[in-house]
Amino acid sequence: MAEKKFYYGGQAVIEGVMMRGKNTLATATRHPNGEIGIDSQILHSFYTGFWRKTPLVRGILALIESLVLGIQTLMNSANVALEEEQVELSGWKMWGIIIVAMVFSVGVFFFIPFFVAQRIEPSATGVVFNLIEGLIRVILFILYLALMSFMKDIKRVFEYHGAEHKAINTYEGGDPLEVEYARKYSTANPRCGTSFLFAVLIIAILVFSVFSAFKPSIYWIVASRVVLLPVIAAMGYEFIYFTSRHCGNPIMKILLTPGLWLQKLSTREPDDKQLEVALAALKNVLQAEQPDKYPVSVLPRPVVELPVP
Repeated sequence: MAEKKFYYGGQAVIEGVMMRGKNTLATATRHPNGEIGIDSQILHSFYTGFWRKTPLVRGILALIESLVLGIQTLMNSANVALEEEQVELSGWKMWGIIIVAMVFSVGVFFFIPFFVAQRIEPSATGVVFNLIEGLIRVILFILYLALMSFMKDIKRVFEYHGAEHKAINTYEGGDPLEVEYARKYSTANPRCGTSFLFAVLIIAILVFSVFSAFKPSIYWIVASRVVLLPVIAAMGYEFIYFTSRHCGNPIMKILLTPGLWLQKLSTREPDDKQLEVALAALKNVLQAEQPDKYPVSVLPRPVVELPVP
């Protein structure tokens, strides 16, 4: 049986890009002196084992992975960009940051829309109420992305986000991983986290509507905004997983379009130096996992190899 194709992914960080492979992770960061630092590490089996490949469960694990690894790489890239000593995040500090981030996200995008919808239409129930709440949630998310894009530092991150997508699209397009080839590719990608979050917001309307059919009390309705979140995240992941692998299908293209449009807010056109950083991160992962096809010599110079955590 042919091995299932692996789709590389990543995220933008401070003055850099993190790329995630099958078993390795690499973060390329631009130093103030212009050099590119590469921080590589082998992924823990938690991120690559059996459960990470199991439908629905993998969506929850992917969410945990994006939070844990995302915060780690963001902190490390900020230290590199500022040329400060790396700050070691102990377990409790890491989970403290994650919990605060989760509380903020759930509060803004799930509790606030619920209570605002109650104020707007207190007599609405079931599907109607969840449609109103869902619309408020989507509007808040779009406004959040739009406001973030006005911040100078975040705008830089969005440019690196565009560079990350261009690098991956170049690889999947079969072109050499060089800046001159990457320029022509889109800053959008169907597997983007922005598309995933948008899918989660839409799926939440359906899940909460089904839950409302059981006519729960107001306390259970409020609790459901937290309790059902892992289920919604898992379904959102499976939606992106399936549609992105069949993006040539006309129906799948229609389903993917809103998320791709929304990426216009979370990505910006990168410059050549930002593309070079994204390509360096991807090349580093490919060199570790496909050494015959991607020898070390393809990495740009100069490169500063940072210690593996």
